[in-house]
Amino acid sequence: MAAKPTKRQKTLNAEITWKGGVKFESETGSGHTLTTDGPEASGGENAGARPMELVLIGTGGCASYDVVTILKKMKQPVEGCVCKLSAERADEPPKVFTRIGMHFVVTGHGLSEKKVQRAVHLSADKYCSASIMLKRGGVDIQHSFEIVETSGD
Repeated sequence: MAAKPTKRQKTLNAEITWKGGVKFESETGSGHTLTTDGPEASGGENAGARPMELVLIGTGGCASYDVVTILKKMKQPVEGCVCKLSAERADEPPKVFTRIGMHFVVTGHGLSEKKVQRAVHLSADKYCSASIMLKRGGVDIQHSFEIVETSGD
């Protein structure tokens, strides 16, 4: 019998169901569903995101959540945040990520460059469990940001 999770441990659950070819339907423990599929060259129909794309967007989503949350706690007037991701993969199986670039475009009126930089740094080094897990696995993750000033209306 598995040990009961402690307060520090969080158990996530999901169920993946094969739908033929290389297509799968996934249901998260929170009740959301999505379809993953492979390219036609691998027997797929391009009917869903590739699993590695989900790893990439999951990492970017985790980091973006951190950046926005940290900026709000710093009382920064953040109005928008876009995380642009690019990833390189190994040539041979397992075709793991070798490098990920994360570029945050943060919008707002009167944002502090120093505080945006601090938010990105805190996400990268302390809070984003997805990117920290990948870094520990040897992925080179580079972070950059830019601030787009809005009119404040």
